[in-house]
Amino acid sequence: MAEKKPEAYEKKKYNDFGLGEKATSGHYRVINKDGTFNIRKDNVPLLEKINFFHTLVSMSWTKFLIVVLATYFCINILFASIYMLIGVEDLTGIYGTTPFEQFTEAFFFSAQTITTLGYGQVAPTGILTNIVAATESMLGLLGFALATGMVYGRFSKPAAKLKYSKGAVIAPYQDINGFMFRVVNPHGNQLLELEASVALSMLRDNSNLRNFFPLDLERSKVVFLPAAWTIVHPITTESPFYNLSREELMYKDAEIIVTLKAFDDTFSQSVYSRTSYKYSEIEWGAKFVYLMSHHNDGGIAVDISKIDHTENANLNQY
Repeated sequence: MAEKKPEAYEKKKYNDFGLGEKATSGHYRVINKDGTFNIRKDNVPLLEKINFFHTLVSMSWTKFLIVVLATYFCINILFASIYMLIGVEDLTGIYGTTPFEQFTEAFFFSAQTITTLGYGQVAPTGILTNIVAATESMLGLLGFALATGMVYGRFSKPAAKLKYSKGAVIAPYQDINGFMFRVVNPHGNQLLELEASVALSMLRDNSNLRNFFPLDLERSKVVFLPAAWTIVHPITTESPFYNLSREELMYKDAEIIVTLKAFDDTFSQSVYSRTSYKYSEIEWGAKFVYLMSHHNDGGIAVDISKIDHTENANLNQY
């Protein structure tokens, strides 16, 4: 095991990272690579758990489109079934002779009604059918208004879609070593006033409880991020990494928690991004390759595909 840490190291320790030292006990990952928390909430009452807006705005576009299309077809099937129960004789222009043909025509009549399109071939005649058609058209107006709001909410939701290196490295830094990882903004939007916060989570000696240590960074803020940013934590005598070996990080189930805050010039709002690195994702004795090169026209190119590329490097001994 490592030798006793200096007093400055002990003062850096704090026992709560918004999760609690008991809640984070044991071997597991606090934050997933995509920035989501690895926490599940059980025994939440159904009415308190339901949050349609957050769910629909947060889910992927594929799932969102599937939900919208599935809801659209289910509503049309429901109303087509109601028209069939009332009787298709109350719908003019129905020429189908079999139940399937009649249901199909009632389904397309429902689709025209819910979208307020109304081609005019099929029309309700009975009072009950007209009530159902009027109710469906009102629901259609409200439903499409909500769907439009959801689509706008998804487009207008600011998000810092930063790309992190898959792994981190312990590399030579000046006359010592440093813990490093890279981040780049692969999109065309401009991020300003970026601020990074990095913390190390480790199990205590002979305990399942965890301690959390804020890591001092070479540079915790940058004005903008047009290229790549290599975030460096110098491993000085005051660092919690000091004198820790790869095996000790594994034994202590180490996890490095990363939080980035930036101002998105497109939305004029602050955005946040999170990720983490487990001990198994740290490469010792390696450094990142250089990403930038010069164009013939005098511009600078950043090769995003090389964000994870590393090369061997001899660590400094101290």
